[in-house]
Amino acid sequence: MPETTDHIVSSFDKELRTIHEIIIRMGGMAENQLSEAVDALVQRDSAKAELVRNEDAKIDALEEELESAVIQLIALRQPVANDLRAVIAAFKISSDLERIGDYAKNIAKRSIAINQMPPQKSVTSIMRMSRLVQEIVKDTLDAFSTSDKDRAIDVWHRDEEVDEMYTSLFRELLTYMMEDPRNIGACTHMLFIAKNIERMGDHATNIAETIYYLATGERLEGKRPKGDRTAFQILTPDDGEGEVEI
Repeated sequence: MPETTDHIVSSFDKELRTIHEIIIRMGGMAENQLSEAVDALVQRDSAKAELVRNEDAKIDALEEELESAVIQLIALRQPVANDLRAVIAAFKISSDLERIGDYAKNIAKRSIAINQMPPQKSVTSIMRMSRLVQEIVKDTLDAFSTSDKDRAIDVWHRDEEVDEMYTSLFRELLTYMMEDPRNIGACTHMLFIAKNIERMGDHATNIAETIYYLATGERLEGKRPKGDRTAFQILTPDDGEGEVEI
């Protein structure tokens, strides 16, 4: 959160710090959930995937705790200017972090289904994509901790990398399905997992925009960089060897 002068009522500062600490805890848990969910997929570990699903409730509980703290602070302290901006930003960021946790839970759920099928070649691509999003989420949390608007801008631009990786993985999975219809079930689950990871990147970008507003009082100008072209791709067989041109 941005630096603010100490308030006359010291408990006000304590309440602001509590909100800040909840966000950091939520972010750390969401980041770990993504890592554990993908590990469960790669290691074909359904027990670990089930743990990830169960842990999501802890992130939900923290979001509820933060909502209560924010409502109480607004009602009792009536914050203005920078303080009000910080409180509203925390409220928005907690919602994005909760959604990241939900997507990790979805990944874990689908990995349990995939574990009942033969190993998939696309797991390696999923790993690369998830590592990139983990780095972005971590950088976002670091930017929040220090109110670093420049780091937030960097995260904002990196979302395009995630989109481009998703587009490539989308093509790869469709190719596998066209090569052999027996791959359709597993590849469909993989497509949903890839989309979940891509959406995590979008939520990290939302947080970056909120951090920039929190630090400057202004909104990021310009159109958000996007590299996802899957909605505009036309699939056509090439020379009959099972590949697709996209």
